This record gives sequence, C-alpha cells and structure tokens, in this order.
Amino acid sequence: MKILICGDVVGKTGRRVIDENLPDLRRRLELDFVIVNGENAAHGFGITDKICEAFYAAGADVITSGNHVWDQREIINYIDGDPRLLRPMNYPEGTPGAGTGIFDTKDGRKVMVVHPMCRLFMDPLDDPFKAVEEALRNHRLGATVDTIVVDVHGEATSEKQAMGHFLDGRVSAVVGTHTHTPTADTQILAGGTAYQSDIGMTGDYDSVIGMKKELATSRFTTKMPQGRLEPAEGEATLCAVYVETDDKTGLARHVGPLRLGGCLAEAWPL
Repeated sequence: MKILICGDVVGKTGRRVIDENLPDLRRRLELDFVIVNGENAAHGFGITDKICEAFYAAGADVITSGNHVWDQREIINYIDGDPRLLRPMNYPEGTPGAGTGIFDTKDGRKVMVVHPMCRLFMDPLDDPFKAVEEALRNHRLGATVDTIVVDVHGEATSEKQAMGHFLDGRVSAVVGTHTHTPTADTQILAGGTAYQSDIGMTGDYDSVIGMKKELATSRFTTKMPQGRLEPAEGEATLCAVYVETDDKTGLARHVGPLRLGGCLAEAWPL
C-alpha cells in the first residue's frame, strides 16, 4: 500500500499548495491513502468544516489535528459528524470527536489511523502510550487491518522517538507533527516500522514556524505584549512522508521525505 502523510498545513498559503499539488501527487505516486494534518489550516489556528471539505476534494482521506484542534469553536459541533477528522486520542473521556478510526481504501483494504498527542512541553493530557496500547488491543497488522499509521503530535523528539520504538513492529508507520520543522531521521526501525520525528509543516518557511517573522521575532527581542501572530503568505513548501507497506505484513518496505515548492530544497521519496 502507498501512503502519503502531509505535515501541519499553515494558513492560506499552506492550503493553496495542498490544493495545487495533492491531486497530481495521488496520480503520480499512485497513492492508496492520504493523511493531512490540518490543525493550523484556518489562518494558523485550527480548522473549519469548509477547509475539511476542501482537503477531501483535493484528495485527503483523513485529517489529523493537534493542540489547536478547538481554536475554531465551530469545529466542536462539527467533529462528531465527520469521522474522518481526528482529534488527539488522549483527551479526557467525553471529549467530542474521536482520536482513531479505521478507513477503507478504494479497493477495500483497511487503514487504521491513530492520533496521540505527547505531554512533554504540551498540555497535560492522559498518557499517550497507554491510549495507543488500548486502541491497538483488538487490532493487528495483517489480520484485522492492512495498515496502521500513527500521527504523534508533540514537541519533544525524545517522546516521539520513544513512541516509535514502543510501537516498532506493531504498526506500519509512526510520524511526528507539531514542530513545523522537518527532521532528517527518516528510517525503517528494526522491527519494520517507518519513522520520522517530524514531517515539518506545509507552509511558508520564510517565517517563524509558519508565522510572519517580524512579529514573531519581536516577541523574543522585546518581551513585550504583541498582537496575534499571523501566517506568512509567501510561497509554501509541501512537506510530507511517503510510506510503502508490504501487502502481507503491513510493515514498511520503503519510506522517504517529500518536499515540493517554496524555499526548502526539493526532496522526492522514490
């Protein structure tokens, strides 16, 4: 199975590069399944129902989120009606929406998407390792599902790496989101799980993690109250990870970074 996971989409310029490139990427890479992290898609903060529909129209199968999932309040009433939009799975019981799901590809294969959020330097949520263990209790690669992809949303690379090794051999891929900076540790772990600590953002890299650099920089240099951060609006880079899995085992056969457009060096996963 051929899967693409796109990193945090930031603002209008990030949405534009998804709209312009994802349909062609689906054809060119012959993708079976696409995941897009959309938690910063609505002017840098959260996501809306209209943006979800636009991502689906462009070729996304599932949208993940993160700590900004509730920034657009309208999503609270929307999320229960859209099983393809996931919020972090380790929010307290009773939180709207779901943090995991099983989805069918066009040819009938089953993809499980699991979306934990880390705790180091993040919100004090429930234990993400315990939450993932519970979600996987009744599911196994090559048996109940064909592929399992984990979008682990977190600040600390140590916590993400620990999650990768914790799940190695039991899931197809563990990829990180949240820091908006792509890491260079794309690999297949010893047990056969594809891994990258952070995919990076889909947005304008002439910025401070996707936000206009002047205002963001002044927050550090003056330590004075500033206005609300706004997304940078230059040409965006689409950052993603491509994973190809074995049809029998569900484990990774190939993994590679993908970067298109903007000011980062282009990378092609094949």
